[in-house]
Amino acid sequence: MTPDQVKLVQESFAKVAPISETAAVIFYDMTEQRTKLMAMLAAVVNGLGHLDSILPAASALAKRHVSCGARPEHYPVVGGALLYTLEKGLGEAWTPELADAWTAAYGTLSGYMISEAYGRAQAAE
Repeated sequence: MTPDQVKLVQESFAKVAPISETAAVIFYDMTEQRTKLMAMLAAVVNGLGHLDSILPAASALAKRHVSCGARPEHYPVVGGALLYTLEKGLGEAWTPELADAWTAAYGTLSGYMISEAYGRAQAAE
């Protein structure tokens, strides 16, 4: 991710925070998971400028997801749902540049999580 992309993601998430319940409902239909999703997103977004601070939590989350049946091929689907949620939640503020920044952020994190949970070969696919 570029520094500009980090800034775009962080600034746009500030606009998502006030509608976090709505965004979480769009993304998840389980109340407890909604809260966890928004907390994790906030931690990740705030840590984008210094990824080393969030990678241990991302690794642990990825490994927990394996025990819930998550597979590497699920990550792109989740990414698509996240981008859709942000697009709907941010409305006109969602621009192609912002979409690229969020795509880069998700790609960076999901690639790392897949490699942590399933090995580097899976992350490359």
